[in-house]
Amino acid sequence: MPNLNLLPTLKVLLETRNVSRAAELLHLSQPSISKQLAQLRREFGDELLVREGQRWLLTARAEQLAGQLGGSLSALERLYAPPAFAPAECRRVFRFASSDYVAQHILPDICKALAEQAPLAAIDYQLWDKHQLPRLWELDLDLVSTITDEVPALIHGRQQGSDHLVVLMGAHHPLAGQPLTLEGYLAWPHLQVSGGGDKDSPVEQVLAPLGRQRRWFAHVPFFQAALEILLRTDCLLTTPAHIAWLLAERHPLCFAALPFATREQHYHLLWHQRHHQDPAHRWLRDLAWPILSGHLQQGVAASRQQLGIEL
Repeated sequence: MPNLNLLPTLKVLLETRNVSRAAELLHLSQPSISKQLAQLRREFGDELLVREGQRWLLTARAEQLAGQLGGSLSALERLYAPPAFAPAECRRVFRFASSDYVAQHILPDICKALAEQAPLAAIDYQLWDKHQLPRLWELDLDLVSTITDEVPALIHGRQQGSDHLVVLMGAHHPLAGQPLTLEGYLAWPHLQVSGGGDKDSPVEQVLAPLGRQRRWFAHVPFFQAALEILLRTDCLLTTPAHIAWLLAERHPLCFAALPFATREQHYHLLWHQRHHQDPAHRWLRDLAWPILSGHLQQGVAASRQQLGIEL
C-alpha cells in the first residue's frame, strides 16, 4: 500500500531538486531525506532524481509527478483543514428550544444579534418539554435552554447561572406587601406553568414530607396565560425570581419570598456531542449564551435587591 506520508517529501524534492535543501525545508536530516527518496524510488519504480555533476535532474516520470502532485496535495490538505465558517454567508436553520418566557423576553435579542451577524440564517424555535432531555440525542435540535440539575451523558452544556423560587401575585392580592407564612401560602389557589423546565419540584420536596399540598386552580402551558390569570384572580404563582421581577416591572404584580427554603435551580444551555466541534454551532452558542446568561443574572440581582437578600 502506498505510503502517503512520503508525498510532502516528494513534492519538496521535485521543487528543489536538491536533497540538502529539501532536508532544510522539511527540518529533517539529510540521511533521513535520502532514506525517504530511496523509499519513493521503490514505490514509483523510477529513479525520480538523478545526479549530473553538482545538480540533480528530474526523470520523465518525476516531471509528470511534479505536474500532478501540487493539486493532489492541496486537495488532501483541504480534507484536514478545519472547516471555515463565515456568519455573513450562513444560510443554516438553527433549531432552538426553551420556554415561552424565553421566546417572548430573550429570543428577540438573540434574533437581533443573529440578523446583524448572519442575516441569511434562520431560527426554528420550539417549546421545550423537560421530559425530552434524556432523548436529546435523537431530536433535531441545536440548542436547549432549560433548568436541570444533571447533564446526561453525551450532552455538553454551559451553565447560565442559578436562581431561587419566589411567589408572584397580583398587586391587588390580599397578601401583597406582606411576609408570607406557610399557612398563608397554602390558603390561596395556585397556578402552574407546565411548559419549559422543572419549576415546581423544589416546592414539592418541601411540602410532601410535611403532608401538605397546594390547591391548584389552573395548569397552563404559557407564562402569558398565567400572567393574565394573576391579573384577574387571587391566585399565586411560584416561579423563578428573575421571571417574577421582570413581570412585576412591566405589570401590576408583586412578588414575595417563599415561607420555606428550597434548593436553587440551575439553568443550562445544552447541546448534543455531535454538534460540539461544528464551527457554525460553536458560533451560535457563543452568540446565545451571553444573552441568556445576562438576562438571568440581571433578573436575579434585581430580585434579590428588591427582597433585601444579599448578593
